[in-house]
Amino acid sequence: AEKCGACGPGFASPLDAMKGKSETQGRQGRALCPREEIVYVPCIYRNTGRKKPDFLATVDVNPKSPHYCQVIHRLPMPNLGDELHHSGWNTCSSCFGDATKKRNRLILPSFISSRIYVVDVGTDLRAPRLFKVVNSEDVFWKCNLGYPHTSHCLGSGEIMISALGDPAGSGKGGFILLDGETFEIKGNWETGDKIPPMGYDFWYQPRHNVLISTEWGIPKCLGYGFDPNDLKKGRYGRRLNVWDWTTHTYIQAIDVGEDAAPLEIRFLHNPDAAEGYVGCTISSAIHRFYKTEQGDWAAEKVIQVPSKKVEGWLLPDMPGFITDILISLDDRFLYFSNWLHGDIRQYDISNTRRPKLVGQVFVGGSITKGGPVTVCRDEELQSQPEPFVIKGTRVQGGPQMIQLSLDGKRLYVTTSLYSAWDRQFYPDLVKDGSVMLQLDVDTERGGLTVNSSFLVDFGKEPDGPCLAHEIRYPGGDCTSDIWV
Repeated sequence: AEKCGACGPGFASPLDAMKGKSETQGRQGRALCPREEIVYVPCIYRNTGRKKPDFLATVDVNPKSPHYCQVIHRLPMPNLGDELHHSGWNTCSSCFGDATKKRNRLILPSFISSRIYVVDVGTDLRAPRLFKVVNSEDVFWKCNLGYPHTSHCLGSGEIMISALGDPAGSGKGGFILLDGETFEIKGNWETGDKIPPMGYDFWYQPRHNVLISTEWGIPKCLGYGFDPNDLKKGRYGRRLNVWDWTTHTYIQAIDVGEDAAPLEIRFLHNPDAAEGYVGCTISSAIHRFYKTEQGDWAAEKVIQVPSKKVEGWLLPDMPGFITDILISLDDRFLYFSNWLHGDIRQYDISNTRRPKLVGQVFVGGSITKGGPVTVCRDEELQSQPEPFVIKGTRVQGGPQMIQLSLDGKRLYVTTSLYSAWDRQFYPDLVKDGSVMLQLDVDTERGGLTVNSSFLVDFGKEPDGPCLAHEIRYPGGDCTSDIWV
């Protein structure tokens, strides 16, 4: 059939998403969203000294709009100190076959307060409104979990949110399951007595009956900033945790190193793929994980960002600090940010075992000239980068969260990691506020260049400078949609 008569939200395949082609408009129909026009960004006031609630910003990114690069709407949360962090959808392309589903609610877990906010974006895309609050007490009592992080919709219509620990702030890897219609907590997704000691991010691939989660660290330790001594005390994660998708049981741990802290994990978008990548923050390595011929899972290091010998910093060796990664929808390019070194990298992963560096740009970081840090030995650079200035604004902090346009041509970047760590590593970022940047991507040969006309300065917010974090498009994106 030329037209799909019973299709739900999102796109039939990653390549259809990349082309902006919605099945509901027919295979030969016009593009659903040829270019993103607005994005949603959680903005944080916790640890800034400003007694204001976090808010969800709607940002105009349409270059033809008179409000280009401006925050056009702010939805403040009803409480202080939440630490909004990552977000997800009530439904996505995993529900594509269900015509009764709509992508009209954005799920906003609060990393510190453990509240979960449900935001209505369906009534007015440009002016979201609060729909429901799931109280932290419900999360604690019904799941014995706290510190929620990643939210993904499931093909069943349910919503699943990973957690870092238990209500007391000790480490514990588990998952909160929400009803996709009422947004009531249904309980835990995981079953059985065996659970990992920590949690963080996750991705699932039903065709291989697998979910893999990662580990950041013990929440009550993370809350005070980064202490290198915690590495030797087992307070940071070192494993990829493998789950049986059908039985919801924890079946395998893959050790990627004592100083790893594996954060963001991404399978290739092709739902048949049995491999992907994970970014290890403290060790500054990218590991490829894959299914073996025996049917279990393994990992191999495929990229190592060398540390720099420095003076005037916390340690004599400064890691790159890989904090976010993503894969283009055609599974051709891998992108990641080095929050401390200050660069964003693009790798060609046509050969998944041998990524090839094809693009790199510095947009801030801790090693810029004239700062407190002196680089004594550097395996990659001949000199320290210049401070990054755009449209007359000196960018504080380093590149952190990234999001790629569906067509792969624009990479959006924000500079805040987590308020306690922002305050420790980049005090001027907390004082001046973070920014959102946009990089132009060469999708043929590879290459990154800064769009010099694009800057969203969150230092100029009406309630004072704030910390902008993750980026979401109303129509789905490279890090929220999973195809089943």
